[in-house]
Amino acid sequence: MKTVLWVLLSVAALSAADPGKAGMDPARLARIGPRMKGFVDAGKAAGIVTIVQRHGVVADVSVSGYLDLDKKTPMKVDSLFRIASCTKPITATAVMILAEEGLLAITDPVEKYLPEFRDKKILVGDQLVKPSRLITLRDLLTHTSGLPAGGPSVLDDGGEKMKRTLAEVVALESQLPLSFEPGTKWQYSNVGLATLGRIVEVVSGQPYDQFLAERIFAPLGMKDTFFFVTPDKESRVATIYTDEKGVLKNAGVGLNRKGEAKYPAPEGGLYSTAGDLARFYQMMLNKGALDGKRILSQAGVQLMTTVQTGDLTAGFAPGIGYGLGFSVVRNADGVFRMNSIGSFGHGGAYRTYTYADPGKDMVGIIMLQRTNGGGDMADEISAFMTMAAAAIQE
Repeated sequence: MKTVLWVLLSVAALSAADPGKAGMDPARLARIGPRMKGFVDAGKAAGIVTIVQRHGVVADVSVSGYLDLDKKTPMKVDSLFRIASCTKPITATAVMILAEEGLLAITDPVEKYLPEFRDKKILVGDQLVKPSRLITLRDLLTHTSGLPAGGPSVLDDGGEKMKRTLAEVVALESQLPLSFEPGTKWQYSNVGLATLGRIVEVVSGQPYDQFLAERIFAPLGMKDTFFFVTPDKESRVATIYTDEKGVLKNAGVGLNRKGEAKYPAPEGGLYSTAGDLARFYQMMLNKGALDGKRILSQAGVQLMTTVQTGDLTAGFAPGIGYGLGFSVVRNADGVFRMNSIGSFGHGGAYRTYTYADPGKDMVGIIMLQRTNGGGDMADEISAFMTMAAAAIQE
């Protein structure tokens, strides 16, 4: 890809966007903001931030609604969001960094690094049965390990998980039985991604969150991406809402404050901005590098963004398979939002959605905070992705 001058995504980016240089129709891009405002006005979201990028150039930034409905605090382009499972591809990137350094192999069994995973069994009815093979890092990265979606109930008691270290949480989760033979089914597993985060700690010798900060966030200039909120950033965090009979109500989701919470949640604990995530996806679209800083090799990016789940039914939308940490469009059913086959990305529980489309040389980011309804198939996400693709004119 031709190297282009990166425009820092800040408040100034609202006027710095260059649709022409991005090969996009400014009139069509200009429809995105009003459409997002329409969702806000209809009570579907408190506020929304979107970014469209093409050929490494910011083409459009839209900001609608409120950071906090009760206080009428306006949403801003640099507002902070709980990105939930959009964290997962970043955790997978940390694993690939270590693989490229020869410190681990994707095909390694999990128990090589975490002895607590030895002698795993599958729960069949009321019987525990030995699996035909060990679970591997590849199984964790593709959600085909057989590990359950969530951890034991003891971790869900009054925020107990956040009070524990990553090592403590994964040690408890390691005692859960498998649901099926590794590699034979796809089952979304937060436990699997937490396990990968712990492996990053063991192999690197660093706390998981520190490894990400030093090896991914700092080189990419992702200055607003972190796991624990500091006092100076609290006022920028968007409130999470839930729909109660057509009315948005504060969902009461507290902040994970630095010095209070311990668990970084490799499966979904990051806070970030739309601009920071656009930088991460531009790096992936650039085959591993941004602004002269290489995070991954071209081969590593290709492996991560190639479907690894074969013909298994995978993902939460039609036509989707899974690479290593990313959902990937694998056939025509997956292009209903005008994605190219091979597009890759991930969604989050609070309706954050992040993706790159290599076929169009485009990155798209949409950020809002709502708990219920739609998921990856939410109307706001589908409308944004379709409108972004429809604005390409070259």
